Amino acid sequence: MLNRRYPLGERAGSKLRVSSEGNYGVSPQSPCNTIQGCWEGGTKREDSSALRRREEDAREEFPQSAPQLAWRRALSLPRPTAPAFHSGEPWSSGDPTFQPPRIMTGTSVCLAVLLAVGSRFSLAYQGSGYSPIDDDEDVYARNRYKDIPWCSPIKVKYGYANCRSPQEGYYRNVLGTTCDIHCQKGYGLNGPEHLICQSNKRWSGKVLCKQKRCPTLSMPPNGGFKCVDGAYFNSRCEYYCSPGYQLKGDRVVQCMDNKAWSGRPASCVDMEPPRIQCPSVKEKIAEPNKLTSRVFWDTPEGRDTADGILTDVILKGLPPGSYFSEGNHKIQYTVYDRAGNKGACKFLVKVRVRRCGKSNAPDNGYIKCSGDGDNYGATCDFSCIGGYELQGSPARVCQYNLGWSGTEPTCTPMNINIGVRTAAALLDQFYEKRRLLIISTPTASNYFYRMQLGILQPAQCGLDLRHVTVIELVGVYPAQLGRIGLRLMPPALAVQLRLLLRIPHYNFYMVVVDKHGVDKERYPFPATPAELYALIDTFPLRKEEMKLQAEIGRSCP
Repeated sequence: MLNRRYPLGERAGSKLRVSSEGNYGVSPQSPCNTIQGCWEGGTKREDSSALRRREEDAREEFPQSAPQLAWRRALSLPRPTAPAFHSGEPWSSGDPTFQPPRIMTGTSVCLAVLLAVGSRFSLAYQGSGYSPIDDDEDVYARNRYKDIPWCSPIKVKYGYANCRSPQEGYYRNVLGTTCDIHCQKGYGLNGPEHLICQSNKRWSGKVLCKQKRCPTLSMPPNGGFKCVDGAYFNSRCEYYCSPGYQLKGDRVVQCMDNKAWSGRPASCVDMEPPRIQCPSVKEKIAEPNKLTSRVFWDTPEGRDTADGILTDVILKGLPPGSYFSEGNHKIQYTVYDRAGNKGACKFLVKVRVRRCGKSNAPDNGYIKCSGDGDNYGATCDFSCIGGYELQGSPARVCQYNLGWSGTEPTCTPMNINIGVRTAAALLDQFYEKRRLLIISTPTASNYFYRMQLGILQPAQCGLDLRHVTVIELVGVYPAQLGRIGLRLMPPALAVQLRLLLRIPHYNFYMVVVDKHGVDKERYPFPATPAELYALIDTFPLRKEEMKLQAEIGRSCP
């Protein structure tokens, strides 16, 4: 600042002179010994309106106390102009009531000057570090210094300031300058948005641009995340999941300017199905004389790729150790984890049956096989119908080499030997082959005999179906004979048969004998075919015969 002193009138060292308007100045070389000089005391005064405007400007820039303003007004008030006079002339104003003013001595003038200067010292601006003694041009020439820098320049790290000075001058830090504070993208303002350069050469506040920070990300269960720059602006974070879990949501998120993370919140979910490994295909050969095979395997164990916990295991098919029939059998295991995901595996159980080929029943005969009839180990039994004898192997077995044991069976007409000597030898020829219906009559003209023959003639098919052979014993000793079909028996053999079966000689009598030679029923009178059929069908072997006959479709019309 300029360091210049100004007295009440002109600059220091000059003499106080009478102004062009008739006022007087005081010269420092001579005491105040004239009424005009002491009365005026300085240069021409400004008018009150101009002075008031300058005071208001000064108050705005440097606030002052009321006593200081009062002093300034007192020193600046216009004084009344004294009437002109000349030294040595008596005081006269033409007014008899006028009292001449008191003449001020040199000491009084000096005191007034000192008071005026002292009042200048007392007008210092509080808190500003400035005194009008150092720069008393502040009030009268202030407009010349309105564009002088006042506050320190504003520097905003990670931001900038837009400043406006009051007079739109060159400098943007003069007194009264207003600055709008802005931060770069990603930074937030900490402090007021507007700063003003104050009279104490300080700005009205402190500002700081702090990097924006997003909320801390929550750790997803069964996963995590890693970030490039923490949670600050523009930081990128990438989510990851533990083995067995898959990420649901955005894998990469970024901290945005609005302090929020981009994308959707991520989570780790168990979407991978559990794993299970089944055994390979199981192939087995059916056991001998069976159509099934017992198959074993180790139960497969499932494994969950996430937490290793399985909630359920379901088997579709037969369990291990079961008997499997011929063919392909699908076995499937399904496992579930806690998230509801399922995994499955399957394999085949193949059971093969070695077969020899179907064996047929011989003509006029029957066949009965175990198992499936041609499988490995199966046994087939052959038999002939009544009146026929089996020639060949009565039973054959399917062997591992896919061949049948024994020889092919045939059924030939039964050859009854009537030349045997005893009745027992005759009956042995029918054992387990035929049933016997023995009809005894004393004479060929017997009424019951003739009636019975008439009843049985149309029932011959039913009798053959039931394996019944009819033996006729006619006459009495010594004129007695026997007949089987068209073949005649010796009389002695006929007598022995009557004696063996205890058949009466002198009346009609009929005996039914089963295949085991047991006397099952006796009839003293003729019997109808229905009665005979009902009786024979109750015999133990007859039920099996009916089943075989039904299988081959053999029946009587």
